[in-house]
Parts: sequence; C-alpha cells; structure tokens
Amino acid sequence: MTPSKPAPSLLDLPTPLLRQLIRERVEAVGERSDQDDDWRIGAVARDVRLELRRYFPDAPTPAAVLVPIVDRGDSLTVLLTERASALRHHAGQISFPGGRIEATDGTAIEAALREAEEEIGLSREFVEVIGVLPDHMIVTGFRVTPIVAMVQPGFELRIDPGEVASTFEMPLSFLLDPGNHVRRKRRFENHEVELTDLPWGDRNIWGATAGMLFTLYRVLRGEDR
Repeated sequence: MTPSKPAPSLLDLPTPLLRQLIRERVEAVGERSDQDDDWRIGAVARDVRLELRRYFPDAPTPAAVLVPIVDRGDSLTVLLTERASALRHHAGQISFPGGRIEATDGTAIEAALREAEEEIGLSREFVEVIGVLPDHMIVTGFRVTPIVAMVQPGFELRIDPGEVASTFEMPLSFLLDPGNHVRRKRRFENHEVELTDLPWGDRNIWGATAGMLFTLYRVLRGEDR
C-alpha cells in the first residue's frame, strides 16, 4: 500500500486555493450557534482565558475592527495601522481600523466599515465582507468583533493623523508561517501569561491584534472550534 501524502501546509497553497479557503473557513465561523458566548483573550488557551475573564468588565463595551485582506492577485496581504502616539489607549501599537459600535451603526459590520473610512479613508466600494471571527476581550473594557474582508486594489488611503500614524501591508504568508510566531511571557494582574507575538520588520504585533491574527490562523488551519 502506498503511504498517503501529508496534507499541504497553508504556505503550500496557491493563492486561488488560499483565497477560497479563507472564504469557506471564515464564513463557517459565522454559522456557529453559540457565537454570543464565543470570545477570546489574546492568543491564550481556553482554560487560561476562562481564568483571566474575571479581570475584564462583566458588560464590556461592544466594538468592531476591520481585518482587511488585500487581494494583490498573486498574493494576499493584511492591511494594518500604527496608532497615533497621542491616543489615550494603545498609543503607538499595531492595530486594525475600528472602534466602538455606535447606536447609528446598527451592526458590527457597519461599525467596522465606518471606522475604516474615518481612520484610514478605506472606501467600502473596495471592501467585500466575508465573515466574522470570535470576539476578543480587551483590557480597556471592550469586546471587539473582528470583521474579515477581502479588499480589492485601487483604493487610496487618507489617514486621520489624530487616530493613525501610518499604515502598512504584511504578507498573509508571514502569519501562516509558524516559524514567525514568537512566544513571550507577560504579567497580567497577578498571572504570568504566555502570549504569541508576530514581529514584522521593525514592528511588533502583539496583544489583541496578534490575538485576532492568530485566531484567523487557527480558523484557516481548522483548529479553532
């Protein structure tokens, strides 16, 4: 009997198949019946996040971010922002465009699209929402819904300097390579927690943004249930 070949890694997938996999796996996340109780804290294991949950508000403020995957034809990239240094929360950190869900938004999707237009001038005519990832709890008291979208090239960004210092695109393949995942220990309240960072060039993607990226990574691998 000829031994079966191991399944190809995400890095081995040609861009058309990876594009299709993203759509299928992310759309499947939105079909979960228990979505309201499905949340994450960074990139920590379930038992750890359940232990840490008591340090977060019982009724966190609903928020949303856009996770923009830019379709460059022969490759896919993730559009990220560097937050302005004068912001009250998370100044200078790498993040996705987003913010609290206002009453006029109605949905997390509308909030994410509005914030992306306001913060970086990303016009929604270039954005196709394909689904959501599980919510992430943030230490500043927000429960954030990541909205995953495919973005077509041709857009022109207009950055709000009060919110964003700069933007950049990171190849999705960089996230999909486990060799780029760096484990670090950090103190949270009276706990020492092992988290995963994603150093990219002279930037370090960590915290909630890294947590959302690694949730996407696990979803694409079929490991995040």
